[in-house]
Amino acid sequence: MKALFDKNCNFVGWFCLEDGNLFDRNMNWIGFKNENNLFSNQAKWLGGFVQGSILDKMGRPVAWMSGSIPHGRLRLLQPLRPLQPLNPLRPLQPLNPLRPLRPLPPLGGWSNYTWHEFMGQ
Repeated sequence: MKALFDKNCNFVGWFCLEDGNLFDRNMNWIGFKNENNLFSNQAKWLGGFVQGSILDKMGRPVAWMSGSIPHGRLRLLQPLRPLQPLNPLRPLQPLNPLRPLRPLPPLGGWSNYTWHEFMGQ
């Protein structure tokens, strides 16, 4: 599990590298990665996942994974809707991560969405 942080270095959730599942801070399943795209647990396209960064549909980072540097991309193209995966088993709760140092702003800037707005869109 890798911790996810927003642009203000607030801990917002967890990303499982092994299966591409996304969990909130309480280990509730909230989404999944399919290729380089991120979907809600209802298979609604949210944006992209590139080099440890979760991107909005405009290609701007909303959150980034610990151990990576926030990256941006050009506007993303909406992919085909993937098959709805089975709900994963709830993983054990990892220890809360330490707050990282604030990264340099990514090329193109940060997303205008907060983490909660992004997940609820």
